Amino acid sequence: MSAAVSRRQVLRRTLPALGLIILGVLTGGCSTAPVVVGDEPEEPVFSADRLIRPDVQQFDEMDDPFMAFNKTMYRFNYRVDKYVLLPLVIGYYKVTPSFFRAGVHNFFTNFFNIRTIYNSLLQGSGRKTLHTTGRFAVNTTIGLLGLFDPATPMGIPQHREDFGQTLGKWGVGAGPYLVLPLLGPSSVRDGIGTGVDWYVTTQIRDAILDPDRTMQIIWSLLYAIDTRAHVKFLYYGTGSPFEYSLVRTLYTEKRRLDIEK
Repeated sequence: MSAAVSRRQVLRRTLPALGLIILGVLTGGCSTAPVVVGDEPEEPVFSADRLIRPDVQQFDEMDDPFMAFNKTMYRFNYRVDKYVLLPLVIGYYKVTPSFFRAGVHNFFTNFFNIRTIYNSLLQGSGRKTLHTTGRFAVNTTIGLLGLFDPATPMGIPQHREDFGQTLGKWGVGAGPYLVLPLLGPSSVRDGIGTGVDWYVTTQIRDAILDPDRTMQIIWSLLYAIDTRAHVKFLYYGTGSPFEYSLVRTLYTEKRRLDIEK
């Protein structure tokens, strides 16, 4: 029996159980934050959208020709976050033990090392490629398919690279600022990079695991919940009346530093 077949069998046996956990998350999360259909979420009195006109550039005159669309998406993402994602995260923490959550996070972190590996290769960074390949090999084998992270105590560095950074390394400009539905702050360049990374990693996942539709849904739900659980940002929680502009500035600067490093 090949290693690939063995991995598929393990995941096929595990994912139905994860599906039951997700069901518990859905019921637990809904019970903690009930939402009446038709309710409009209340925004803070001093939200950026109430103080800043969409046609006015703020702070440092950043390239934001899609501001009206971006602010609409920002409010949409706020509502999805408040009424869907955060209740799911709350339910997830209620029905799962900490070791399970750590294993899920380690698994996804290890799998998406693949994204860093191919982007490091495309960027011509041998150091990052070797480090990340080493982490992936150690955590996939000794760490039982990535459920554990022995690479960190072994001192193997962690890198995070994506195709948006790769395009930046190749000299492609960021282009206008863009707020993506569900995904949040981005740019035209990074939006293209996100699409490329999603396609490549999905193809690799399907080639390795051969998941059916149910497995794909469970994978996507767990990944979304785990990702949101590890993002500390809270919409309208910055204390600034100019939050949209502040987030735009911080994101743009962070991406510039990511590409320069």
